Amino acid sequence: MSLNWKEIDRILEELDLPDTHIQEVVQPDFTSLVLTLYRPGNRFRLLTSFDGAHTRLNRTERRFTKPRTAQRFAQFLSSRVKGGRIVSAAQIDRDRIVRMKVVRGGETSVIWIRLWGNAGNMIVTDADGTILDAFYRRPKRNEVTGGRFPPEEKPKRTSARLEEFEVRPIPDGQSLNATIDAEYGEKHDERALENEKKRVRALLTARIARLDARLSAVESAPDTVDDAVRFREIGDLIAANAHTIGPRDEWLSAEDFYHDNAPVEIPIDPALSPGENAERYYAMYKKAAERSKTRGQDVANLRARRDQAQADLDSIESLSIDELRNRFPPRAMKLEAKAAETPGLKYDSNGYTILVGRTATENDTLLRRHVRGNDVWLHTRDYPGGYVFVKSKPGKSVPLEVLLDAGTLALVYSKARKSGRADLYYTFVKHLRRAKGAKLGTVLPTHEKNLVVTLDPARVRRLTGSADVDE
Repeated sequence: MSLNWKEIDRILEELDLPDTHIQEVVQPDFTSLVLTLYRPGNRFRLLTSFDGAHTRLNRTERRFTKPRTAQRFAQFLSSRVKGGRIVSAAQIDRDRIVRMKVVRGGETSVIWIRLWGNAGNMIVTDADGTILDAFYRRPKRNEVTGGRFPPEEKPKRTSARLEEFEVRPIPDGQSLNATIDAEYGEKHDERALENEKKRVRALLTARIARLDARLSAVESAPDTVDDAVRFREIGDLIAANAHTIGPRDEWLSAEDFYHDNAPVEIPIDPALSPGENAERYYAMYKKAAERSKTRGQDVANLRARRDQAQADLDSIESLSIDELRNRFPPRAMKLEAKAAETPGLKYDSNGYTILVGRTATENDTLLRRHVRGNDVWLHTRDYPGGYVFVKSKPGKSVPLEVLLDAGTLALVYSKARKSGRADLYYTFVKHLRRAKGAKLGTVLPTHEKNLVVTLDPARVRRLTGSADVDE
């Protein structure tokens, strides 16, 4: 239940706002605003809430988290009245509208606080009544910058009807401000907790669905290089029968010389030439072959992340609102839908985290978003390959064994893999410089050191859990 006019008068009387100064403006969420007010010997917070049936204005002892980035209205109000002095504050015509006059440096602002349940709003005007900004911008009410407030007067309710309202019971020795703060604060906490649970539940449910989809896609990919070889065979068939393909053909009918000349129908892209269609299948073979080598690690990583998300979902009911916000920050949740999770592969070596990029895009994303200046970067010399990063620990050097593990992974995920041995160089990420005009992910290292790595199947098995190593 919102405050009635008698309660608003009582609250303003207890607050005694004239001659207080506005020290800080905080908008913790989309329904409330907190002013920190000060007069000699008395510093307190004034809460204005537009939370539907709990719309209110009262002194509060509750603490509110200040957002990292201030909301639009809070930024405006700070620039306009922070440091100003409240000259007067009173309810207008018993209409649940509070008029607060603020003076700062000879400039007068009027803050109108309308405590009308779902129609509540805070509107700031200049001394002439021109709207400067509003907590909620409502064009249909003309509550936008440049409008006028208050609007034309409406017929007033009869005095008899107004006199029916009473101030709610107040415990002995307690002010109405304290009563309202305790009563509505508890309800606010309950709703806030339920809203946080709802938000986190939706986030984790969506995360599990995404991981299930990715897991299904990885598990349905070719299990072995032999399965992926079929793409190469199809490319060969297209190349061998290129002379039979017409300009608008969408299918190629041919004899499969890899399988006893059995008839086969091959889908082709009519927008591409026969040679380009063959190259497309060769590229699919190459991609599938590379993917099959890391399939086991990909599946393990996805299953571990899926299990963790499910465990988080199961634990929601036992968490407090602070625990929910700390473990699942709202800002991170919004960014998660837009930004991919850590790309590439992730390994552990003696407590150190090793990140591996397998493509130019993964290399670039890791470099831009997931590593810092003191992390170590490794790459093969004279061979194309993935970037490998070792996440550093404050005050510690990367041990030789960890460096050898990272070097082995750099060799495994490079064109030097078949040779079984490669020269690598490594340096701190802060010594990398992106090459202008070069391909995505290309960097120019400085202060680099050399490392020679020979492929050790036992080390690879320990790191990846796979025996798929050319011995």
